[in-house]
Amino acid sequence: MTRMEQADLFYGHGTDNPGSEAQWLLLGVLAQAGINEVADDTPLDAVCLERLETLLQRRIHERIPVAYLLHEAWFAGLAFFVDERVLVPRSPIAELIENRFDPLLNAEPATILDLCCGSGCIGIACALAFPDSRVVLADISPEALEVARINIEKYDLQDRVTTVQSDLFAGVSGVFDLIVSNPPYVPADEYRELPDEYWQEPQLGLVSSGEGLDIPRQILAQSADFLTREGHLILETGYTWQALDASEPDLPFLWLDFEYGGEGVCLLSRDQLPAA
Repeated sequence: MTRMEQADLFYGHGTDNPGSEAQWLLLGVLAQAGINEVADDTPLDAVCLERLETLLQRRIHERIPVAYLLHEAWFAGLAFFVDERVLVPRSPIAELIENRFDPLLNAEPATILDLCCGSGCIGIACALAFPDSRVVLADISPEALEVARINIEKYDLQDRVTTVQSDLFAGVSGVFDLIVSNPPYVPADEYRELPDEYWQEPQLGLVSSGEGLDIPRQILAQSADFLTREGHLILETGYTWQALDASEPDLPFLWLDFEYGGEGVCLLSRDQLPAA
């Protein structure tokens, strides 16, 4: 932990401090060695120590997030495979899913679209929260969809969760009771100023033109056509939410609060969206 503290690392891809990050890295190395129950006196053999040192060196010198080093990230209490083809899951939408969107929805969604799905963590977590639902994971990146399919198989959801390569809604068909989207919303000039850890992630999953608002605006403009009459859109725009809210004064955004931190997630019903 001391070496992490001295390295001036950035924490924001699953932890927020060097102590938690060091623990995550250690437990991950032990789990990969088949050691899942750990006590203070659990011995570390030479192989584990060498593996731990190698990953620690990469974390410090290459600024690679621990989730990529271990190929695992946690979201909504679930473990997901991740690598540099997708963003590291960290959306506050996880809290909504764990609460089964209570009390935001009038009924359980039977059809769900995870738009800009990346690793598929949002859509897969929704599929597990609503066992009778059918879920579509959509992303413009074929590489991201490869990772999403790994996670679909991990949870044996091939019969209920499918993928589609799509530039936003361009390749999507049908209508859904719920669309959940954590799209790119980082302005290009701000992206260039982000800590090195973010540069390990695919730029395609982070950056949107128009001060970060172009992609969220396209989703708002098109979602009504892909929602059932009683359907809802849940859209994350992060710290750009105030700019989006100010730029769309006619939209009755419901900006959600989170017990465990996070901001910039809104809820709109189909009837509240522009195209409706």
